[in-house]
Amino acid sequence: QVHLVESGGGLVQPGGSLNLSCSVSHNIFAFNAMGWYRQAPGKERGLVARITRIGAIEYVDSVKGRFTISRDAAKNTIYLQMTTLKPEDSAVYYCNVDRWPNPTPLWGQGTLVTVSS
Repeated sequence: QVHLVESGGGLVQPGGSLNLSCSVSHNIFAFNAMGWYRQAPGKERGLVARITRIGAIEYVDSVKGRFTISRDAAKNTIYLQMTTLKPEDSAVYYCNVDRWPNPTPLWGQGTLVTVSS
């Protein structure tokens, strides 16, 4: 059974930075991809950033140039470095594991990010 543990959310002022981390109980290269999604109140959960097994990276347009996804294979951990945060970045951020060809992804418990003055 795979376990995901997220950390790093919190309250930050506009223009500030936060770093999220997601530690996994298995070798991260066993998975097709890992990523971060977010869900704001009243909105659907959507992709923020994703990194595949071979290192291909994808960002949603709204975070390009501000957020950086990375990984540390030795620690089985992925990170999301968020800079120049905006109020519209406020959401619960979820770590995601894509286990293709297993069609069922895994999700972390979520960590709340609030950007407000």
